[in-house]
Amino acid sequence: MQKNTKLLRYFFITFALFATMFSYYIWQITKTPNYQVDEKKGFALLIPKGANFETVWDSLSRNKIVKDELSFKFLAKLLKYKDNVREGRYVIKANMGNYELIKKLRSGNQDAVKLTFNNIRLKKDLIHKIGNKFEFDSTALIKVLEDTATAHKYGFNNETFMCMFLPNTYEVFWNTTPDKLLGTMKTWYDKFWTEERKRKAAAIGLDPIKAQIMASIVEAETKKADEKPRVAGVYMNRLKTNMPLGADPTVIFAHQDFTIKRVTKAQLQINSPYNTYKVIGLPPGPINLPDLASIDAVLNYEKHDYMYFCAKEDFSGYHNFAVTYSDHLNNAKIYQEALNKLKIMK
Repeated sequence: MQKNTKLLRYFFITFALFATMFSYYIWQITKTPNYQVDEKKGFALLIPKGANFETVWDSLSRNKIVKDELSFKFLAKLLKYKDNVREGRYVIKANMGNYELIKKLRSGNQDAVKLTFNNIRLKKDLIHKIGNKFEFDSTALIKVLEDTATAHKYGFNNETFMCMFLPNTYEVFWNTTPDKLLGTMKTWYDKFWTEERKRKAAAIGLDPIKAQIMASIVEAETKKADEKPRVAGVYMNRLKTNMPLGADPTVIFAHQDFTIKRVTKAQLQINSPYNTYKVIGLPPGPINLPDLASIDAVLNYEKHDYMYFCAKEDFSGYHNFAVTYSDHLNNAKIYQEALNKLKIMK
């Protein structure tokens, strides 16, 4: 009897030790951080459409991400991940264990790409900005941005289509399609253009697209937020009196030479719908993607009598404003002399 009791006790002790060791092993392969990645940035694992487990493992192996390969593969098999590979972009963090990552990959709970637009003038700039951030290539994006039918679908034409891309930071899934990306941009565009903003635009004789075209000129003229409503006021005064807008940035846009710093008389002769020295009214499309502050500056432009403005001679980024042309010529002369001193000829 005593011998049996000792054997039973020995059995339970052995079982307890085995269970403890097994539990610890399970804890190790599921919970212990198992990835060599940057502690701040992590590693973005990109899984394309149609990928299988071998595709995923090849990416992890090639980038030397997994520390203990055996435990990762064992748990992947146990959790049947090999049969549930989901496309997308998944950020692997340094403190992740196998279970956390494999569960994330299995569920398709991907991490969005942060897409930010700024300093965009042309469609090619936008395409370059988006670049390789998504699964689709630039050729697919060019195709939809240059397609007239697609522009009309969203309420624009080829010249105004860029208006739909409001400068901001967006979160978009990596495996989105060009069409879905456009749909996302249109959704945010409609959210920005509230009924209140539309009413403000209509009250000053504009619609959303025309307001953005005007805002693009204001954006090009000044980066000073506190000055934008005043600059917008000058152009609105010119527009109301059927006076040419006479905006140098539109002439630069017409030449497609953004290195020009000083517009010459010869450059003003270009025949282009974007030459606002020759053509009355707004150009056919925006000359950049104006930030939201510039659009609101147009909608809430400063009411004044100024018809002219010229960059200040201190190169502070601010401008001298004038009601009369003679006063403007005097301001321009002062500025031209400052340019000459620095030998800025173009």
